[in-house]
Amino acid sequence: MNLKYYISALTGFAIWGLFSLVLRPLHEYAALEILLYRVLFATATIWLVNVLFRRKQTKSAMQEIAQLDSSEKRKIFTNFIVSALMLSLNWFVFIYVMNAVSVNATSLAYLLCPILTTVLAASFLGERLKVGQWLAVGVSALSCVLLSLGHFMDMFYSLMIALTYAIYLILQKSNTRVDKLFSLSIHFALSSVILLPLFGVVGLGGNKSALFYELVLLIAVVFTIIPLFLNAYALKGLNSSLVGILLYINPLLAFTLAVTYFKEPITGVQMVAYGMIFFAVLWFNFLYFQKPKKVIPPEEEMPIIP
Repeated sequence: MNLKYYISALTGFAIWGLFSLVLRPLHEYAALEILLYRVLFATATIWLVNVLFRRKQTKSAMQEIAQLDSSEKRKIFTNFIVSALMLSLNWFVFIYVMNAVSVNATSLAYLLCPILTTVLAASFLGERLKVGQWLAVGVSALSCVLLSLGHFMDMFYSLMIALTYAIYLILQKSNTRVDKLFSLSIHFALSSVILLPLFGVVGLGGNKSALFYELVLLIAVVFTIIPLFLNAYALKGLNSSLVGILLYINPLLAFTLAVTYFKEPITGVQMVAYGMIFFAVLWFNFLYFQKPKKVIPPEEEMPIIP
């Protein structure tokens, strides 16, 4: 395994773990409003990068798609559309839960996501895990059950966030033919089209401070384009199940911020659950990097010489 893919996944999820620092100051604005500006700014930025700095790669990706047969084109376009749908839904629910429910609820979502990603990867991509890795997934699932006790609505919203992003990850792993940044550009453009009718509801402009535009632009570039690209790049060299498990870096950081910076209340059950998750992440990664034992074939019996 190339270390650069592993570092890419870690960096992307670490960035997302700090997302609440720029999102919470926007709590006075509606989730839909933040989402629409985020998508608009992200789409404009990524296509500006393509036009100014990646013309050759963009043209090459378009030519590669044009040369595919109709069946392959249909698969890729379906992948693009479903990916955009999952991203749009994931972003909206995440922002709503972050600002209207709690930071801990969004943390729970990304505790569920690795479990769902692992199950989906095993079911649809045929990825195999060691018994010990499945046990680590089981420990993570148990921690989610503990965290959801008495918080049914948190679990409901968390499940929506987790499932949409888990599906998105699986879709990116299954689409290996198209340039990753170009694919991301298509996802953003399609998300803009999907959400276009909502711009008429929210409207552009209005009574928004300069801080709003600065923070949303920061979210679009640093907390959207960069981590999504790093995730997509990591999937070129890592199993989607490992990328899913590394996603635990996100909620662990978010939980730490919720407790230490935002001063959200914490219970003993939460401490135990997050401790279980931390152990599960370490155990899963240890088993992933552990080299398989070489099987030494039994020595052939020497022929009996009469």
